[in-house]
Amino acid sequence: MQFGYSEDCLAHDPGSRHPESPDRLRAIRERLKRKHGVEYVEADPCDLETMAAVHDREYLESVREFCENGGGNWDPDTTAVEATWDAARRSAGLACWAAESALEGATGRETPFSIGRPPGHHAVYDDAMGFCFVNNVTVAAQYALDHDDHDVDRVAILDWDVHHGNGTQDIFYDRDDVFFVSIHEQGLYPGTGDVDETGEGDGEGTTMNIPMPAGTDDHEYLAAIDGPISAAFTAFDPDLVLISAGFDAHQHDPISRIRLSTEAYALMSDRMRSLADDVDAALAFVLEGGYGLDVLADSVALVHETFDGREPIEPDDDPGEKAKDALEDVLDEHDLDVDVDEL
Repeated sequence: MQFGYSEDCLAHDPGSRHPESPDRLRAIRERLKRKHGVEYVEADPCDLETMAAVHDREYLESVREFCENGGGNWDPDTTAVEATWDAARRSAGLACWAAESALEGATGRETPFSIGRPPGHHAVYDDAMGFCFVNNVTVAAQYALDHDDHDVDRVAILDWDVHHGNGTQDIFYDRDDVFFVSIHEQGLYPGTGDVDETGEGDGEGTTMNIPMPAGTDDHEYLAAIDGPISAAFTAFDPDLVLISAGFDAHQHDPISRIRLSTEAYALMSDRMRSLADDVDAALAFVLEGGYGLDVLADSVALVHETFDGREPIEPDDDPGEKAKDALEDVLDEHDLDVDVDEL
């Protein structure tokens, strides 16, 4: 893979006790030192106009001013320092680079993965929350849609972070040119992402939420991709697929109760690569959460290995009944003809 990265993203430092620390990127980089064929690209920071295509301009200017004045607590979870504005611009710019690189034909070992921070998927149209100031994946999606060079009419986003991607949903909820799927732990922060949140207006049916019960493991997540996600993306026929790649659903992450193994991220990546190929869409990854440093780094490294030719190891067991019920609810809500018992 090619990784988008910038030292500027390390300067956003919300404090030694904050889980979203610069050490997240340092851990990833240190782990990737062991891998062959790792390339890093430093993209330009995102300009205000590009970010304002998905965010309220006054909100963005207030974040800039907040940081210029030294930052502080935007809310109890979301903290800025003076350098946060530049880090957020750089993180959004790296996400745009990932989308553009994918559309320019990057495949296989060159598949782009933006490892910027702060993350973005909780940032709504006009507010920051959940460690996020600028919604990187939505900026990248809109950037692709707005640039005629690559003839992009539809973008699909899969958010596999353990938390619901409420900001991404908020920004695209009434749009029919972006299909958003979030698979997340039921009832976890921020408390949104119920099955019946499916979009409104022109966007009715283009939001899919898959809330999974605590204790869900690899088999259930793979069934979600093989079933409702695959069926929905195939019907939508996107030109670009973006992965909001959080790694906090790992069984050893400190802030969730989903039980994914490290191997699950290889398996999900492989399935999404195949699905993107099937619908003839470009594919790119944008980093979101993941707060256990070792498992975050190991999981990102395994995604890289998958695109470098490693064959993922399939699990033996079948999905559990609770997870099957959750998937049945999603399929019913979106009127998709998939037999859960065959997943």
